[in-house]
Amino acid sequence: MPTRLLYAASGLLATLVGVAAGHLVAALLNPDSSPVLAVGSTVIDLTPTPMKEWAIRQFGTNDKPILIGSVMAGVLVLAAIAGLLARRRFRNGAAMLVALVAIAGASAMLRPAAEIVDVVPGLVSALVAVAALWWLDRSLSGPSGTGAEHAAQPSRRGVLIAMGALGVGAALMGGAGRWIGTVRSRIKDIAFPAPASAADPLPTGLEQEFAGITPFRVSNSDFYRVDTRLDTPIVDIDGWTLTIDGDVDEELTFTFDELLEMPLIERDITLTCVSNSVGGEYVGGARWIGVRLTDLLDRAGVGSGADQILSTDFDGMTISTPLDLATDGRDSMIALGMNGEALPRAHGYPARMVVPGLYGFISATKWLTRLTLTTYADEQAYWTERDWATDAPIKPSARIDTPKSLAEVEAGRTVIGGVAWAQNDGGVAKVQVKVDGGGWQDATLGPDAGSSYWRQWYFEWDATKGQHNVAARVVDADGDIQTDVRAEPFPEGSSGIHTLILRVV
Repeated sequence: MPTRLLYAASGLLATLVGVAAGHLVAALLNPDSSPVLAVGSTVIDLTPTPMKEWAIRQFGTNDKPILIGSVMAGVLVLAAIAGLLARRRFRNGAAMLVALVAIAGASAMLRPAAEIVDVVPGLVSALVAVAALWWLDRSLSGPSGTGAEHAAQPSRRGVLIAMGALGVGAALMGGAGRWIGTVRSRIKDIAFPAPASAADPLPTGLEQEFAGITPFRVSNSDFYRVDTRLDTPIVDIDGWTLTIDGDVDEELTFTFDELLEMPLIERDITLTCVSNSVGGEYVGGARWIGVRLTDLLDRAGVGSGADQILSTDFDGMTISTPLDLATDGRDSMIALGMNGEALPRAHGYPARMVVPGLYGFISATKWLTRLTLTTYADEQAYWTERDWATDAPIKPSARIDTPKSLAEVEAGRTVIGGVAWAQNDGGVAKVQVKVDGGGWQDATLGPDAGSSYWRQWYFEWDATKGQHNVAARVVDADGDIQTDVRAEPFPEGSSGIHTLILRVV
């Protein structure tokens, strides 16, 4: 291998070792201060909102791995350049590595909830990366002189030993960091007391009868996740508290055990993300257990001036919820459990907000630590600063789950089925299906778990050979018909009814 490539490889390897060391230290201290995650989080914050929405639409739940991979690829290109600079003069390459790590350290400290200890992983990364580059430079250039003088005849054995040892070290430190993260992320068993207001038993869903329809209750492992986090936060339940402050009669702080001692409610509620596209997967129904939000606010005593609840997560992320909507009688809660067990870490452990009928970006704060009663004039949340709406009720929508678009089905009896939701208008009254140029026909609705929960549905169709356009729409309890549908293939079209094409053979 030409010496120039060897030096570029040394810059790459030295950086990987440094990043692995920083990741290991971050796993012990604070996972959010891991160099790559810190830079990635800063990139997210600096990315224009339209680009974020595009990434979610294009990549779905893979947007974060793609971002991390892109950040790492950029870092490695610069690392290779640092290695080439070290070929001429070691201190130039070392200075570039230090600059790269300094960016990571600065990113970690820019987090709203950053502490001075969060700079430690960056410092460790810098020291280890520079030391690794020095060792590789010595192996390539010999015990004395510069790389330019001795690079023509490096010790092959020394280079292989150095690179092999550093590669093993990077793998071991990276693996140790992941293992520590796994151990720290284990959730304690929580014995939830019987809720003071329990939900009725959930009816059997249509998925038992018609394959392909989304389960009536989505499992925790399959429930969608959309947030600005690149990792799964590790919050210690023993030291966790929830504070209510701002425009209140009395500032209050609750521990997790104190919340468990309050009257709990249990509700079946469907959540959906405002980024959910037509027919998208960012919607799901689950059973939540927690403390009614108004019970907490009543204890604190809300002042007369507040018009929003500014909720803050453990890392300083903020979301604003209209006070009047959160307290208008809907079952808003601070959720502690999901589908009969503690919240998964990915979904907000140990506590999160759940507000029926509102999109998540104004209601569904995860890893919650603070509720501040304030005004929109005085405080702006993360999405408010980016000019997103402050009033965002969920739009009624229907989705076709089966058959999939462009699927081939056999002629004869065919079942078309899916889910629909209309949480703000008394729930789903009808789901209607349209095939080609025919009229809208009522589908058969599945079980009912309340107006805050979605409905499954199915439609039996006598399919004839050929290509067919199929659409589904929802009618809410007020009689309002979903009309914001994509223009084609239906002439009345607009932008939200789920349409697809089926081939019947």
